[in-house]
Amino acid sequence: MTPSDKAAVPDSSDLRAERGDTVSALERGLSLLRCFSEDRPVLGHAEMARITGIPRPTVNRLVATLLANGMLKPALVADRFMLGPGVVSLARVFLGSLDVRAVARPHMQALAEEGGASVYLAVRDGMEMVLIEACRPRSSMLSPRLDVGSRAPLPNSALGRAYLAALTPAAREQLIDSMRLLRGPEWDAIAQPLQRALAQASRTGWTLSLGEFHREINSVSVPLIGPGEEVMALNAGGAAFVFTEERLREEVGPRLRELARQIAGEIGGRLPLEADAASPP
Repeated sequence: MTPSDKAAVPDSSDLRAERGDTVSALERGLSLLRCFSEDRPVLGHAEMARITGIPRPTVNRLVATLLANGMLKPALVADRFMLGPGVVSLARVFLGSLDVRAVARPHMQALAEEGGASVYLAVRDGMEMVLIEACRPRSSMLSPRLDVGSRAPLPNSALGRAYLAALTPAAREQLIDSMRLLRGPEWDAIAQPLQRALAQASRTGWTLSLGEFHREINSVSVPLIGPGEEVMALNAGGAAFVFTEERLREEVGPRLRELARQIAGEIGGRLPLEADAASPP
């Protein structure tokens, strides 16, 4: 299994550690669905077994069950599969229930038009952040790099770093320990920039990713907490030659934080890190 494969699928032992009353067969079925991504829209039995570590005979039975329930569908190539319409239906229900999207969208679009940035709202799913809203300038001629449903890794994206910064120290350390195990030898190169980003968040209330998630893309993210204590993250950025580190720190970061505060106020939520971020950066 490659490091990117590991990052894409949360380890079932880590999930069971958080929830002692889970059903392992259901966990395994969900882990198969999480194998699929924008980079891997079509997979076969062997690939799913390799990515998840689930034995091939079990993968075969799980795939048959998911096919029967519309969660997977056959691809054009024999013995390969794609996500099915059942997943889309569930996603629509999930997105439709998030009132924060309706509140956030006009504010996000205004910031996108004002600053020429791509602006995203995301929640955590396993070891990644998944976009639930995406806004970009209407005048932009560039094709979107990310859209609703796209994913960003927790440790080296601004979105993931903002999410981690909003957690309690105990919850953050538990999640970081899980990422350390999943990432293996590559963790050493990830850990130091992550810790710098978390220290930055405690001073300013936002986190940066400077070409660490997508090369030549810089962005800044701010966490916010919904009325039910769910943690989300707002992100703004774009091409590194336009959104320089200086511009993100001096202009976009403070503006995004004010936007997050406004959205949090309208949905009955709050911003974490308020006390620490009140001090100068």
